[in-house]
Amino acid sequence: MKVTVLTGGTSSERDVALASAVQVIAALRSSGHQVAVVDTARGFIPEADEGRLLPARVGVAPPSSQELEVLEHGLLFGALANLAAVREADVLFLALHGGTGEDGTIQTVLEMTGVPYTGSGPLGSAMAMDKDISKRLFRQAGVPTADWLMAPARVADAAALGWPLVVKPSKQGSTVGLTVVREAGGFDAAVEEAFRHDDEVMIEAFVPGRELTVGILDGKALAVGEIVPRHEIFDYECKYTPGMSAEIFPAELPADVTSRCQALGLAAHEALKLGGYSRADFRLTPSGELFCLEVNTLPGMTATSLMPQSARAVGIEFPDLCERICRAALPARQRRTA
Repeated sequence: MKVTVLTGGTSSERDVALASAVQVIAALRSSGHQVAVVDTARGFIPEADEGRLLPARVGVAPPSSQELEVLEHGLLFGALANLAAVREADVLFLALHGGTGEDGTIQTVLEMTGVPYTGSGPLGSAMAMDKDISKRLFRQAGVPTADWLMAPARVADAAALGWPLVVKPSKQGSTVGLTVVREAGGFDAAVEEAFRHDDEVMIEAFVPGRELTVGILDGKALAVGEIVPRHEIFDYECKYTPGMSAEIFPAELPADVTSRCQALGLAAHEALKLGGYSRADFRLTPSGELFCLEVNTLPGMTATSLMPQSARAVGIEFPDLCERICRAALPARQRRTA
């Protein structure tokens, strides 16, 4: 197949996207596919320049807002559809995370190109990225999630959720802009920090317990994993710095908890009308309750990412995972002949 990997972009998760792309490109080429690369902020990247323009590791912090603003003036979405690497591809592999790469914006543009792309469509992508909407849909589908409200909110209203609280941008990933607030004195600063990254801010009850995650692929739940970060929460540094967290696949859990987490992960995926694959994150409380934190429509595909580990634990190695993600994006007729 001719596969074009779309990566980069201008979200705070740009570095994660580039690191994901490095892994995906190598895996697809090892399977014999022709692979081209397009940075949605800069344009087509010739193979000779990949080593220079695609860093394989993620830093300990996201790019600054100033760096991202410069990139915003890069490749226009209208020009993207006219690139030969996009028009002539059999499938587009979206190694994008956050922002317009994951919120349904680029998916809407790609719908007009007629070229199949990996992941979810515009509607599912948008609903999953908006944490307020996704939590409403979780509850309708019977998927437990922590109580929340949206800013602006008085401290007294927020305190009714109980301390500590989690204050975070409603449409960001990788814990960018997230703060755990333990008392009223830190509330306003946390809200202000979250507003730096988004125009909507969520205030959520903190759920203590173990951090679990489960991948969804082709309508089935993969292995449940447990993340044990060095920090209190699984933050940006712990997610993308080797050695900053222990990730156990499969998680050491009672069989009924594993099956319940898998069922809820699949239910959350379906509630958001998602496509070929996703990853659902949960907290398991000391009393055994599961609460869904969020669902990632384009989960990370870096060397330390959770989705590949979830797949590997059920016997799906990384090249095969990339292959299956690509084939799931193809129309049924093409899947039979590709």
